[in-house]
Amino acid sequence: MIYKIRIILDAEDDIFRDIEIDDNSSLEDLHNAVTQAFGFLGNEMASFYTCDNDWNQDEEIALFDVSEGAGTARLMNETFLEDVLSEQHPKLIYVYDFMSMWTFFVELADIVEKEDGRAYPNLLFSFGEIPESPPEKNFESDPNFDFDDTLENYDDMDFDENWN
Repeated sequence: MIYKIRIILDAEDDIFRDIEIDDNSSLEDLHNAVTQAFGFLGNEMASFYTCDNDWNQDEEIALFDVSEGAGTARLMNETFLEDVLSEQHPKLIYVYDFMSMWTFFVELADIVEKEDGRAYPNLLFSFGEIPESPPEKNFESDPNFDFDDTLENYDDMDFDENWN
């Protein structure tokens, strides 16, 4: 089967790409298709995140395992689209270049039969130009977080303040 996927840049302006890709492709294949569709070099770290229907981030699926416990991270090249995208779970979040935080919403739009003679992945539609720099993020703080409480418990923190 072929997944028709819309990838939307998290920005005020409408900037998106529609891609067709085989459902048994890996998330690394989708990562490569997205970077090409948006004109990135593809040489930066990236991750997909599973999420709920309200785009609340859940499990990370990384391009490379950079965790301290080797072999504990879920990796793109070992995870297939059919395992993380379905009609019941049609959404993912994609972050490219952790220094710049290009953030995209990935949504399964349709599942269709494979067409003979067509190469996949296939860029179906491109709308909007990617800006020179990533859109600014508005990270709202938790209104219930008490910074004073954190500072009062400074002695309980487990690190050596004379580390250098």
